[in-house]
Amino acid sequence: MTAIAVTAPTFRTTAPTLRSPRTRLRLTLRGRRVLALLAALPAVIALSAAVISGGAAIATRDAGAVAGTFTTVTVGVGDTLWSIAEEVAPQADPRDVVDAIVRLNALDGATLLVGDQVALPLEYAPSAEK
Repeated sequence: MTAIAVTAPTFRTTAPTLRSPRTRLRLTLRGRRVLALLAALPAVIALSAAVISGGAAIATRDAGAVAGTFTTVTVGVGDTLWSIAEEVAPQADPRDVVDAIVRLNALDGATLLVGDQVALPLEYAPSAEK
């Protein structure tokens, strides 16, 4: 007699590993424009606010301060904003006085030339001292 051997079929015990397809983020031209706009938006808002506010100067180059709200002094040799502030208001903090002078005169910097007329707020004017 002949013996016939029957074997059971073998099955895989582990599932095949599935790889997820690698996709790259692709932006259309419209998407790139929107992304650029969103990135630039904070800078545009800050710049707009700075332009709209126009600074905090009491007087601008376009319109002067109201008459009677200031007095003027002439800058002499060696005078600086700090020395003028200490001279006209020795009781006040020179930083506050310099700030008030800069705002009233709408100065861009601290450079003064001999002979310049500098406006002083009445609260710091030499005639207002007691």
